[in-house]
Amino acid sequence: MALKIETFNNLTGGHAFFKAIGHPLSLAPITALLEKLGKAGPVAVYDPLGFLQPFAEIHGMGGLTLAGLYVQNIDKVGDTLLGQPAQPVTALKDSGAKAVFVVAYDAARLIDHIRHLVPAGAAIASLDEARLPDAMLTSRRTYLDPLNFATNIALFRDGDGHHTRVVTANYWAGYGATGVSLWCCLFDADGNRLVDWRETLPDAAASVVLDSKEVRARLGLGDFCGSLFLHAIGVRGHDVVKYALDTYGDAPSVLSCTHDANAWPADFYAGLPAPAEGERVLLWLQNAHPAPIPAGGIGLNLMGSPQIAWLDREIPGFGCHALEVAELLPGARWPQQIEIQAGKYIVRPRYEVVQENGRRRIAHANVERVDLKPDPRLPEISNLMGKGFVLPAPVLPTDRFESILLPTPMATTQDTLPVAVAVYDEKGHEVAQQRLGTLKRSDSVAVELKGLVNGHLKGGYGHVELIYDFADGGSGDGWLHGLFRYRDRLTGHAADSSFGAHIFNTVLTYRNEPQSYAGRAPGLSTRLFLRLGSEPLDTICHLIYPASTPWHGTSQTDLVLTSAKGEEIATKRVEIACSGSFFFRYSAVFDAATRAKAGDGAYILIRDVTCRLFGFHGLIREAGPDGAFSLDHMFGF
Repeated sequence: MALKIETFNNLTGGHAFFKAIGHPLSLAPITALLEKLGKAGPVAVYDPLGFLQPFAEIHGMGGLTLAGLYVQNIDKVGDTLLGQPAQPVTALKDSGAKAVFVVAYDAARLIDHIRHLVPAGAAIASLDEARLPDAMLTSRRTYLDPLNFATNIALFRDGDGHHTRVVTANYWAGYGATGVSLWCCLFDADGNRLVDWRETLPDAAASVVLDSKEVRARLGLGDFCGSLFLHAIGVRGHDVVKYALDTYGDAPSVLSCTHDANAWPADFYAGLPAPAEGERVLLWLQNAHPAPIPAGGIGLNLMGSPQIAWLDREIPGFGCHALEVAELLPGARWPQQIEIQAGKYIVRPRYEVVQENGRRRIAHANVERVDLKPDPRLPEISNLMGKGFVLPAPVLPTDRFESILLPTPMATTQDTLPVAVAVYDEKGHEVAQQRLGTLKRSDSVAVELKGLVNGHLKGGYGHVELIYDFADGGSGDGWLHGLFRYRDRLTGHAADSSFGAHIFNTVLTYRNEPQSYAGRAPGLSTRLFLRLGSEPLDTICHLIYPASTPWHGTSQTDLVLTSAKGEEIATKRVEIACSGSFFFRYSAVFDAATRAKAGDGAYILIRDVTCRLFGFHGLIREAGPDGAFSLDHMFGF
């Protein structure tokens, strides 16, 4: 049974209420509040804002003796909640309650409105008794301001030679924020709170690195594998905590990277690949709430199949569980793909592929939307929007890497995917195209790009675009996604990345596209964060200049090398051809002396005010056949 809570709306953004009642520091005061009410006697519950349902889903109210349920909106009178019919709050005075619980924050005014209706001698309580300390609030005036709950959760582990590193930047400083800090709280797999601490960030676009190995040593911890809860305090401009997550090991062959977790639990996720022969796929389930996920709360099914296998195991509040896909779907094999019945319990999950030779890589599934319908205008707008929605991804240097594309349905209403694949060289010339036809939801068609690019890229690199192709019918909604897999022929190491399409580089707008980092469309500039590895690791980056319609002939892209403190060290200008791409290594763009001056913890800000680029980043360790690499898409701000 999915949780009946609101977490995200694509029109209005993320909801703060579930974050407020589910914050790790809210658990104790809410528990104390419910215990106090339970001892008070019959309790009348007043729900003026519709928060009772999600509150009861997370915290339960079985310990209360109810004297009645009351609402303000007469359209809600008669609705059943907690097994009780809602009554107009004007009937509160006859409830006989010994206490009145107002399910709201900033409740003073709401209480004043009903104070004359409260039975004589009854106590009044509200969620204001369970607020976070004022020092943790960005906006003290409006408690549920989304900026007060700029949170996210990271998979964080250290043990058995495996380590993790969360990397981001204080991008809020660019929006004028000062005194920003991160409250970090580490949970083990059973949801036990191991430690919490505060990281103070400089008043600059400085990098932020949370390395599990360093944290473990600094705080005197043992092995751990669980969830790191992150709360950015004092922010402006973004209520999202974006980060890159690297995994690395004591052995040189352990290396991968993935994206942040997306802090708003969804009903479904998709794009989870089934294991190939000789592989295991572990799905990391991170409970986003303080309440346990019940047995039967999480399920898996092959995409397009109604047969769902449910996990018969409870996951504790804030707990973490590595579900082996074969446990629920023993017959699933790559390139089949899997839909995750997530019930709004978990943040966007990571999966870890364990190869037969012991190599591991981590990537993430994506949010499968439930609110989309086919857009009948999409086939008609090509006269204005050209290619329209474009999903670009690298074709890594073909003399060393294999590149594979797998279209992935990413909305519950996507019964068909009418798509085609086009390959471009670095100069922006289309060198190959393949129509995939109108794929059914249950189809899993992996495209080995070497068959398309051989003889065209001549061992070099380029990029691929997945686009709509309505020539044979079918429908689309703009939420076009794909999984991209890369394999290094030298080492056998692999990396997965997945994401969705956007409209790129046209001044015309459609459905808030081309997207802007913050603000209204069109977004026609670039501000990407490229975290850098420390030697002996080198950093790789693949920047793509996709264009739905012809745009400026070349980009004017600055690679701004920035120290850990946010100081600009050096800048290199590169020009990327429209519909072309640029693949580079950090060591090839900046010389040793400049890299030394930048130091550890440096990053590159990729800035372009003339066009929107899409980028991929990774690390590479050259150690012959024992080497490894990682790759995933970048984030901007």
